[in-house]
Amino acid sequence: MNSDKTFYTQATLLQALNDWGIASRTLEHPAVFRVGEGDEIKAALPGAHTKNLFLKDDKGQLWLISAEQQTQINLKALPKLIGSGRLSFGSEARLHDALGVRPGSVTALALINDPEQKVKFILDRRLHDAEIVNFHPLINTATTALTQAEFRRFQEKLGRDYKVVDFSNLAPG
Repeated sequence: MNSDKTFYTQATLLQALNDWGIASRTLEHPAVFRVGEGDEIKAALPGAHTKNLFLKDDKGQLWLISAEQQTQINLKALPKLIGSGRLSFGSEARLHDALGVRPGSVTALALINDPEQKVKFILDRRLHDAEIVNFHPLINTATTALTQAEFRRFQEKLGRDYKVVDFSNLAPG
């Protein structure tokens, strides 16, 4: 694992968004580690809230899945849907090395820390269709809201390819 890598931080990420002319709104709050926590915080932020999974398949490919927080994801059926090998959760060390974040702070905005695009990105159809999306800005003590247009501009600035998946077609696992 490469520990010499310099990663964006919350401050440098938000500065990059600003420099790119991407409008965002960030709310600082107590740490939130998983879906279901911080509902009172989310009530203050309109739009779709997210859950993010960092996965590795049995061929070594890394995956980031960003889904609307209520979306059910069947990990057993997922490989066929996204074209991966058998999936498992990536380790904390692998997560940090690939995206520069720690567990609880996994976010699509961390793709800024993956310029070589080693991590394949899957976006839930419900997030893709949401007018506003909310992600942690590389740390779980804040949430950044972007309009869908601004989130797509962010992906374009990164030159990211991603696949939009409708998880509602998968039976819960």
